[in-house]
Amino acid sequence: MKKFSENLKSARKKIGLSQKQLADKLNVATSTIGSWENNLRTPKIHTFILVAKALDVSCDFLLGLQQIKK
Repeated sequence: MKKFSENLKSARKKIGLSQKQLADKLNVATSTIGSWENNLRTPKIHTFILVAKALDVSCDFLLGLQQIKK
């Protein structure tokens, strides 16, 4: 799911969050965010939804199904 990793990193940087800040918001380890952004792992569905909310983007955007943020 390379598109997810790219869109996650892009959306995180666009709102000025570090990996640590996003990890704190989601109550996960910073290394988890790194794993997602490096396309090594993907979040479970309930966490995926929390990621979208934390970044103020749609799930479709994170999946690469929508080009523009909501």
